[in-house]
Amino acid sequence: MNPTPRRLLAALMAVVTLATAACGDDDDGATADGGGKVRLIAHDSFALSQDVLDAFTDETGITVEVLQGGDAGTVVNQAILAKGKPQADVLFGIDSTFLTRALDEEIFVPYEAADLALVNPSFLLDPDHRVTPIDYGDVCLNYDKAWFAEAGLAPPTSLQQLTDPAYRDLLVVENPATSSPGLAFLLATVDAFGEDGWESYWEDLVDNGVAVTDDWEDAYYGEFSGGLASEGTRPIVVSYASSPPVEVVFADPPVTEAPTGVVTEGCYRQIEAAGILAGTEREEEARRLIDFLLSEEVQADVPLSMYVYPVRDGVALPEVFTAHAAAPTTVAELEPAAIDENREAWIAAWTEVVLG
Repeated sequence: MNPTPRRLLAALMAVVTLATAACGDDDDGATADGGGKVRLIAHDSFALSQDVLDAFTDETGITVEVLQGGDAGTVVNQAILAKGKPQADVLFGIDSTFLTRALDEEIFVPYEAADLALVNPSFLLDPDHRVTPIDYGDVCLNYDKAWFAEAGLAPPTSLQQLTDPAYRDLLVVENPATSSPGLAFLLATVDAFGEDGWESYWEDLVDNGVAVTDDWEDAYYGEFSGGLASEGTRPIVVSYASSPPVEVVFADPPVTEAPTGVVTEGCYRQIEAAGILAGTEREEEARRLIDFLLSEEVQADVPLSMYVYPVRDGVALPEVFTAHAAAPTTVAELEPAAIDENREAWIAAWTEVVLG
């Protein structure tokens, strides 16, 4: 989830970077105190609490170096280009949108994590355990509660409603060629309207004045009218089901109700995974990091550090999550192989229809 995910939200998160290593650094992993280290490459929205990462070092003697390399697609592409001589030992943030390509390139070492039995099987992306699920989030439409109340208009409850003239010029989306949530929303429309209908749906959105930005931040903070830091004029945006808790946590002054709501129909689920990169000289350290990412300690941390959901069963969610995050009862999920086979064609068709 590039984002969390997704994906997600990085502009509001305190991103933790313990160290940044230059590409091509070939030291042997020894640290000043004689312990080991492991390098984790991730998208820019990766974050874990400092004390959680410190606990891993205290427990294992292994220091974690976090390299952040852009969005999820960029990180995966970098790993493929560095195949066999990776700049890191573990990659975090790959999801189904790029999974098949990475597996075909054989950039990961199979490893079955210690607590994998505590993960719901629906989150398992690869039966050969070349990647391990860590978290998930749902890309959904968000809306500005105050705008709709003042306009006397009911917020949309379905994707189809967005083509209604009542919602003209109200929606902003992200370009799927440059944005992870933008691609997830495109996939949601493919799932909802099928191969024979999704392009017509987007034609209708264009006719109804949809706006497009390159990334989530420009959409959410530039075009969207809702949210505590937003300055835009459009009251509907592609974001996440877990965006409202972010608005509550970071509100100044504090608020008791999120200013944004979620359309729970037409959401797309992003499952983020981590994998050990083939060619690492620190495979044992990498295995211990994968185990740690599935530990109860980390899984309990991800809701308020990355605003995504844990995949481990039995992990209690923070109250702000249960009170304000949406929980879609049904979400779209396309098979990774189908995404890999059609992704570029779908994006090209979308670009022709929407950007002309």
